[in-house]
Amino acid sequence: MPTSVLIVCLGNICRSPMGEAVLKEVAKQRGLDVSVQSAGTAGYHVGEEPDERLLPKHNIPINHEAQQVGREDFRTFDYILGSDANNVRDLERLKPKDAKATVALWGSFDDGRPIADPYYGGIVSSPVPKL
Repeated sequence: MPTSVLIVCLGNICRSPMGEAVLKEVAKQRGLDVSVQSAGTAGYHVGEEPDERLLPKHNIPINHEAQQVGREDFRTFDYILGSDANNVRDLERLKPKDAKATVALWGSFDDGRPIADPYYGGIVSSPVPKL
């Protein structure tokens, strides 16, 4: 059974869908059995496609519609990774008592730093999210 990971940001149109696409590609290249999805803590963009500025810069295929984190996700996924401290705090508030998921900061698997939100202008120059 694959390890399941949900990557989360605020609106699920910038950081988390790119992280989902990159992690899927890395897992494929390394032969890892990982199931990856992404979601947002807020429902602002539910049903929308990722920010179009993501695609040309990084040449990573993304087929995604924004969705919001639900309580059932905490029972379904092994890991739920928030992009920044606010996301992690919101996830901890939503997390039910019977959750199986481990909630952590996405950057804690690298240098411990949050993934900056590029929504308000920095997305074109932002690097591919670290995994």
